[in-house]
Amino acid sequence: MTSPLSKNAPVVVAGCGSMGLPMAKRLHLAGFKVSGFDIRAITAEEAGSLPLCHASALCECEVLISVVRDVKETQDLCFATQNVYGTKRFPPILVVCSTLPPSYLHDLSQDLPASVTLIDAPMSGAPAAARAGDLTFMLGGERDCLDRLEPLFSAMGSQIVRAGEMGAGMTLKVLNNYVAASSVVAVRRVLQAAGNVGIEPSFLREVMSKSSGSTWFGNQFEKIDWAEEGYSVSNTIGILEKDVECALDVMLAKENAEHRDEFDCALLSALKRL
Repeated sequence: MTSPLSKNAPVVVAGCGSMGLPMAKRLHLAGFKVSGFDIRAITAEEAGSLPLCHASALCECEVLISVVRDVKETQDLCFATQNVYGTKRFPPILVVCSTLPPSYLHDLSQDLPASVTLIDAPMSGAPAAARAGDLTFMLGGERDCLDRLEPLFSAMGSQIVRAGEMGAGMTLKVLNNYVAASSVVAVRRVLQAAGNVGIEPSFLREVMSKSSGSTWFGNQFEKIDWAEEGYSVSNTIGILEKDVECALDVMLAKENAEHRDEFDCALLSALKRL
C-alpha cells in the first residue's frame, strides 16, 4: 500500500493568484510544509501566514503544484523563465491544476525528464470554494501517485474525482467548462433582460435555482467573485474563453471536424461581449 505524502515533504504552489493563493493557504492550514510562488509581488497582507519562496526554491521541492494561467506560463515555469525542469535538480512530482488543452498535456509529459511523474488535477469551484477548501478536483495519472497525494487534494477540496490515466482529468475538466461557459453567458443575458422588463434579477435567480433554469453559476452568483465582470483577456471571463478553446481542442479532434460549428463560434463571441 502506498504511503501518503509526509506533511514534512516540501510542496510549492506556483501561481498564487485568485485560486492558487487560497489553495496554498488551505495546505498550510492543514499542516503541510508548503510555500507559495508567483512572478508578481505578493504582499504580506495577502500572504498572511503562508511562507513565500523565490524561484530558486522551485527546484528544491518534492511536489510542484502549478496553478499558472495558460500554456505559455506553464512553459515559462517548466522550461523557460523559471526553467524548473531544465536543471539537474527538479521536483519529482508535477501537479498541473491549470486548465490546459489535453493535447498539450501529453506533449508536456514527453518533454519532462523521464523520472518526473506528471499528474493532471484541474479544479472547479471558483475562489470562494478555494478559500473554503471545497473545490472539486478531476484527477488523471498513476494510481500509486494519486494515492500518495490524496491528503493534499483532500485539504483543498471536498470532491476528488479520479478520471483515469494522465490527461483524463484535464479532458473531463475542459468539457465541464464548456458547459459552464455556456451557462455564464445564458445567466448573464437573462439577468440583464429581467432588469430591463422590471423583474428583480435576484428574484429570477431564486426562481431559477428551484426550477429547470438551475445552474452552478446562477445558484452561486453572489458568492462568485467574478460573476459580474466584463470580458478582459486578463480576468476570469478571459480565462473562460481560453477554457472553451481547450474544450474545442478535444471536441473537434474526437469528431474529426476541421471547423467549429455555429454554436462554438457564437459562444466565444458572446463571452467577448460580456
